Amino acid sequence: MSGESGSTIKLNELPNDQWARVVEVEVPTDSADRELVLRLVELGFVPDELLCIVAVGLPGREPLAVRLGGTTFALRRHEASFIRVSPR
Repeated sequence: MSGESGSTIKLNELPNDQWARVVEVEVPTDSADRELVLRLVELGFVPDELLCIVAVGLPGREPLAVRLGGTTFALRRHEASFIRVSPR
């Protein structure tokens, strides 16, 4: 965990239209999920990046449309759960 002050939450818990800073990307124990997390890091989900959930699918809030830099990504809630953020 980062030394960031304040509380962190999983990206899939972040309210819509609230900006947050990536604190860490958790490393899962399952090998398939580790490959998924590696792909998220390659896409730019790395510490100190700002992001925002700009839209969600209905029902069930899936997928999440996540704005990161100049790009919007569609993430499943499972994928987003590996990204810990600090709401701003």
